[in-house]
Amino acid sequence: MSGSADTSAGDDLARLSAWLTANVPGFHGPVEMRPFDAGQSNPTYELRTPERSYVLRRKPPGRLLSSAHAVDREYRVLAALHPAGLPVPRPYALCEDDAIIGSMFYVMEKAEGRMLRDPLLPGISPEDRGAIYRSMVSTLAGLHNVDLAACGLEDFGRPGNYMARQVERWTKQYRASADREIPDMERLIEWLPRTIPPQTRTTLIHGDYKVDNVVFHATEPRVAAVLDWELATTGEPICDLTYLLMNWANGPIADLADPAGEGFPSRAELEAQYCQLTGRDGLPELDWFFSYNMFRLAAIIEGIVGRVRDGTARDPQAAALAVRTPMLAAAAWRFAQRAGA
Repeated sequence: MSGSADTSAGDDLARLSAWLTANVPGFHGPVEMRPFDAGQSNPTYELRTPERSYVLRRKPPGRLLSSAHAVDREYRVLAALHPAGLPVPRPYALCEDDAIIGSMFYVMEKAEGRMLRDPLLPGISPEDRGAIYRSMVSTLAGLHNVDLAACGLEDFGRPGNYMARQVERWTKQYRASADREIPDMERLIEWLPRTIPPQTRTTLIHGDYKVDNVVFHATEPRVAAVLDWELATTGEPICDLTYLLMNWANGPIADLADPAGEGFPSRAELEAQYCQLTGRDGLPELDWFFSYNMFRLAAIIEGIVGRVRDGTARDPQAAALAVRTPMLAAAAWRFAQRAGA
């Protein structure tokens, strides 16, 4: 049995190596494929060759939620942003042929630098902590300032009604994944669509902009590359900003006794920096957006829990996330109440 599995894996690697040779400029095998430990979404692998390393991201196998795991959209946004000089890995090639390794995938360069998984940035000096978060905000502002037409992304998302579509999307995905009732999620599902703020702008949206989706320069406190574009689209940029600032609203930085003493900028400082870089005179309805983002994250986590239940999650440890959904839903409802619910 194990011999059959080894033979199958060897056949996959042989097909992959042939495809890489034909489609990735400068590729020379042999190649070794190793999974990255982090992440629960699109399985991600390091491809090692004698000369260099690449990264491969693929759709997971098995039954999937509709509209999820669109690696072809990830590839498209990287192919648009990299030539424009924005901090994303260079994309090399997209493979839509499931016969190569069993599902669609793309290959990009391996961004070199530091991965800092913890939002509290342990082991980083207070001065560099502040610089890192200011760099994240300036990078996000740069992404939101992208000229969509010039990058060929003007049709990357549907025009208008972004928040209404997002609330509907995550409600449907939550319903498709959940097999339990969480009362705060039900309250949010009723309240959010009734209270959607007017859209302020339409920009590129990353959709999951946080510390562990960024590669930082090896020695300097700045962003080197933004990763994981699975949720990218065009729409309301305040969503991206408030997703990052959840660390201050309801997260580890908010729980610190003295955030400033540990080097963290205040939420107000980062909001002001973002406004200055994007030409805004304010950020309306932030409590609504914090509530929405916590609701969305709860729906995403419940989707991972559902994939564990259905046997399609890559890491069985994702089952431990099940306790987080009700906690996030409760926090989202508290912000909804602050917004007038």
